[in-house]
Amino acid sequence: MNDQQIQITTASRLAHTQEYYFSRKLQEIDALNKAGKQIINLGIGSPDMPPPPAVVAALADDAALPNAHGYQSYKGLPALREAMSAWYARAYGVTLDPNSEVLPLLGSKEGIMHISMAFLEAGDEVLLPNPGYPTYRAAAELTGATLREYDLTAETGWLPNLAALAATDLSRVKLMWVNYPHMPTGTHATETELQALVDFALAHNILLVHDNPYSFILNDNPTSLLSVPGARGCVLELNSLSKSHNMAGWRVGMLAGRADLLQDVLRFKSNMDSGMFRPVQQAAVVALGLGEEWFAELNAHYRARRERVFALLDLLGCTYSCDQVGLFVWAAVPEGYADGFAVSDRVLYDANVFITPGGIFGSNGNGYIRISLCQKVEVLDEAIRRVEEAL
Repeated sequence: MNDQQIQITTASRLAHTQEYYFSRKLQEIDALNKAGKQIINLGIGSPDMPPPPAVVAALADDAALPNAHGYQSYKGLPALREAMSAWYARAYGVTLDPNSEVLPLLGSKEGIMHISMAFLEAGDEVLLPNPGYPTYRAAAELTGATLREYDLTAETGWLPNLAALAATDLSRVKLMWVNYPHMPTGTHATETELQALVDFALAHNILLVHDNPYSFILNDNPTSLLSVPGARGCVLELNSLSKSHNMAGWRVGMLAGRADLLQDVLRFKSNMDSGMFRPVQQAAVVALGLGEEWFAELNAHYRARRERVFALLDLLGCTYSCDQVGLFVWAAVPEGYADGFAVSDRVLYDANVFITPGGIFGSNGNGYIRISLCQKVEVLDEAIRRVEEAL
């Protein structure tokens, strides 16, 4: 048998890109579970509840048709684009042309890469929030662009200091990532604060990309950045059915904004996939037509869960804001711990409960932890019991 192996080096673009934190951590948790630990995972924001039965039925009904299984349009079904446009009008008061101003995606996460690859290259600079979603950084690194972090801190209410940014050289900045309601801190930006972001982008010729998947979770005022005056000139917005409709694994997202910019993104996207499975699109049409009662019921579950997470944080001695929104709770670590990694490790190894260290979202998150609301109240009560016994 010939055991000869060729030697292949990875592309230089991967030099600074590591495996996603949760990918590595889930492997560790899997090993602990195989050792009999039965870890309670409070780290990942993967909704544990299903979408409504009517959505599942629409998927099954269309999948049963013999002509449902071929390649689909890169732009999605007209019915899906129309449903997305109608949802934006109803939910946010934003009018979108379904033929040119909304682009279905295989989840909004792929949109982060598509946008980055369509607009960024070596020599460009991109503004990234610290703390912020790690995928913004990973996608930017792969383009060869220069990364520039902007600070979000408790002292600034987890909002950017735009005046300080404006005082720097922004001549090479091409794109800025923003995300409100913010993950991981749960900050909800006001209309005034959103207007300031748009004015800043227009003044400095920056493409402002708003990642908006959390607007319907524990939030009394869902808002699209595209509703802000002037936003149509400089804003692209990502959205998703993952959190709002319990369809994370279905991979249904969308990109909304200027038709010419969406066409640029489509030039890249059309070389990366062959369209979304038609039964998933038909089911998404049904999901996008759900009324206020769906969101009221969904948020009733999350509200009850959040109260139990608050109790867990009280037990740990953490401090937090009760006003945060979205699918997580963000909390400062108690005195006596070096950072969120220390709290996370102690709770994992002593109590068999995993919570996310805030430092994975950037250096400004080092003194924090994040807990997901994607576990039932009974599971959260068991986590509280375990932590109480371990302390």
